[in-house]
Amino acid sequence: MEIILAIVVASAVIFFGALISMGNERQRKAIDNLQEQITLWAVQDLRIKRERLANEVKVADPLGWLNGITTKTIGYDPCLHSFETFRNPEALVCASGDRTSKFVFTSLSPNEIRRMKRQKQSRLSQYTEQNPLLSLSRNVKAFKLSILNNGILFDLELPLAWKSLTGIDTYQMDYLWIYIFE
Repeated sequence: MEIILAIVVASAVIFFGALISMGNERQRKAIDNLQEQITLWAVQDLRIKRERLANEVKVADPLGWLNGITTKTIGYDPCLHSFETFRNPEALVCASGDRTSKFVFTSLSPNEIRRMKRQKQSRLSQYTEQNPLLSLSRNVKAFKLSILNNGILFDLELPLAWKSLTGIDTYQMDYLWIYIFE
């Protein structure tokens, strides 16, 4: 009788533990969804507020602008200079002033880059273009830039600066990723 009671109690504990675990997972998903919705609402709210400023947007010094948003994001002035552009995937590589760090700017998130790396490429294409995005390590520092952390005109200034620096038109570029190689 004691063994049956022990088995029933252990089963009940396991059952309630599983129920609590499922409830926690459901709450985590709901919180993640809520966070995503709040971010989208905040972005839309900022877009509405800046409509009257949109016609006056100009980027006189694209590399200076890029250095400014990088400084805001990483917390120190990297003094960006000497840049190189890559296509397929699009990337802009800049060196820091002391030449100890390399900054790679792109619209691709780390997950998108990982997916691209998993796709099969021919052996010849690996040698023809040495894009730095395809050689990212897992522990590289990555920062996501948007209008939420770089000002309400960020997504209007970004295409102008990107076109000036790379010569590539990007009509709808809402985010910019920075990868730092040290």
